[in-house]
Amino acid sequence: MSGYYIIIGLTMLASWFVSSRLKSKFEYYSQLHLRNGMSGKEVAEKMLHDNGIMDVQVLSVPGQLTDHYNPANKTVNLSEGVFMQRNAAAAAVAAHECGHAVQHAKGYAMLQLRSKLVPVVNISSRLSQFVIIAGIGVMVASRSITNPQGNTTVLAIGVLLFAMTTLFAFVTLPVEYDASKRAMKWLKDTGTVTSEEYVGVEDSLKWAARTYVVAAIGSLGQLLYWAMLLFGGRRS
Repeated sequence: MSGYYIIIGLTMLASWFVSSRLKSKFEYYSQLHLRNGMSGKEVAEKMLHDNGIMDVQVLSVPGQLTDHYNPANKTVNLSEGVFMQRNAAAAAVAAHECGHAVQHAKGYAMLQLRSKLVPVVNISSRLSQFVIIAGIGVMVASRSITNPQGNTTVLAIGVLLFAMTTLFAFVTLPVEYDASKRAMKWLKDTGTVTSEEYVGVEDSLKWAARTYVVAAIGSLGQLLYWAMLLFGGRRS
């Protein structure tokens, strides 16, 4: 299990580094106030309107980093700070979440795929670790002279469940990057932000996207470890 803990440790370290940089970037660009004086709410509403989207509401939700687009009820949900603030960081987040609304309106394929995976991932993310641990126990306990690899069926089920969460993490990457791309293009093309403010928006969104990259790579590392354990057990 030492290999597994090394993967977890490296993932946590990378996640901490990226999260720390993201937090510092947002704090820095929160001091860069928009020359047009628009709040995150106003930026979101303008981007939706400019893209011909009239059936999506912009709402304020409590907490920090709670910003998200909900395709089920067509709402752009902005954290309290982003909703009210009038700076480059707030504009970046608001436009990014509206990028998801634009994806939804235009039928962006990867967003549709991610939405279809959500019910499966909700189950697999809760069960995979328990099933894997149980599978390892069953595999070890069932080993014998006639069956040296043990019964790997339960472990295989656990690995398959975990593979679904890894797939979801990688499907999420193009969805997030595309939403940021749409946000930056709109902000630049419409002149909603100045060139200086645009640099802040771009930098903020790049670091936000890297959190998803770290999560995907970490998930892949764990999946490969469990897969090697599974197939290694079958060969032993």
